[in-house]
Amino acid sequence: MKTYLIFSSLFLFSCGLFAQKSEKVSVFTSGQDSYASFRIPAIIKLPHGELLAFAEGRKKNAEDFGNIDIVSKISKDGGKTWSAIQKVVDVDSLQAGNPAPVVDYWDPEYPQGRIFLFYNTGNNHENLVRQGKGLREVWYKTSTDDGKTWSTPVNITKSVHRPSQEPYKYTEDWRSYANTPGHAMQISSGRYRGRIYVAANHSSGAPKSDFTDYVSHGFFTDNHGQSFQLSQSLGLLGSNEATAAELSDNRLLLNARNQKGDVRTRIAAISSDGGNTWDKTYYETSLPDPVCEGSLLSIGYRQGKSVLAFSNAADQENRNHLTLRISFDEGLTWPISHEIEGTNDPVKYPDFTAYSDIVKLDEDRIGVLYERNDYAEIAFVSIKWE
Repeated sequence: MKTYLIFSSLFLFSCGLFAQKSEKVSVFTSGQDSYASFRIPAIIKLPHGELLAFAEGRKKNAEDFGNIDIVSKISKDGGKTWSAIQKVVDVDSLQAGNPAPVVDYWDPEYPQGRIFLFYNTGNNHENLVRQGKGLREVWYKTSTDDGKTWSTPVNITKSVHRPSQEPYKYTEDWRSYANTPGHAMQISSGRYRGRIYVAANHSSGAPKSDFTDYVSHGFFTDNHGQSFQLSQSLGLLGSNEATAAELSDNRLLLNARNQKGDVRTRIAAISSDGGNTWDKTYYETSLPDPVCEGSLLSIGYRQGKSVLAFSNAADQENRNHLTLRISFDEGLTWPISHEIEGTNDPVKYPDFTAYSDIVKLDEDRIGVLYERNDYAEIAFVSIKWE
């Protein structure tokens, strides 16, 4: 009996029932600020400690294509309160989406740090783009004043995408294309220190019924946005929305959605050259997933290894039970697991908690920006994870 009680206590602790979680705060609420819906959260911490949150502001409905802007809000008190909404990208009646922000801390021309915001634009629905009836492009903007103002957008499609349409004419015939979604990253140590890396995915050629026209990849810059390079694509077809984090010894971990849905777990890939090529790709069976997005973040180093945080809807059937996990061995195991929010009525709420993004607040607290209540809002909580 004693053994059982000790085991139960450890289990309850690892599942996060004793975690300290802040009150939930609604950051973007559907139907407010002239937008019918908000989706696709992304969040970063700025050099002076403020939090900058992004989302897609969908003007008329919640659909993935249409009149969609990228909007932001800032918090100066750790996520307790948020500013008025700001429009960051507006391409008239077309789609701007997949915001992927990151702060560049290693550019000597901007010692205070410069924000990069990578994003995509599109002129048709994803399924039609997969059929060759539309185009997705890749852009970035920068800010040197904590997101108050932004530079003129820069089109980097020629460097990081391979579409066959005019004016690009690439033989690879990439069609659908999307950044991560969620934050981009910058490598902080080792041979590739300063590299800005954006996990991404694309479809290639005609659509396939099992979604194996999709595959994940990444792109990066080693010179603060002056030029960009494409990574090798993953060897596992059907990999889709991806997120990345640095590991020790110049390695990088990419974590992707399995669009095929045949294995309801995440897909992982390891690179030994900072995300340029991939040594191995595998199904991460310890991370269940219902074919949804996830967020991965390195939150520091312990005993020479990168400590990782990961969030996703940890349910193999529904977008539900949003869970934050911590790994101390660079993703081999995830001994700490905290459920952020879920429902026991998935019939009534089939997508109760869906996309999320995570940000390090301090040494023992992580912020989670996430979609909840069937996309009715994007909320923020902070959690003391140890």
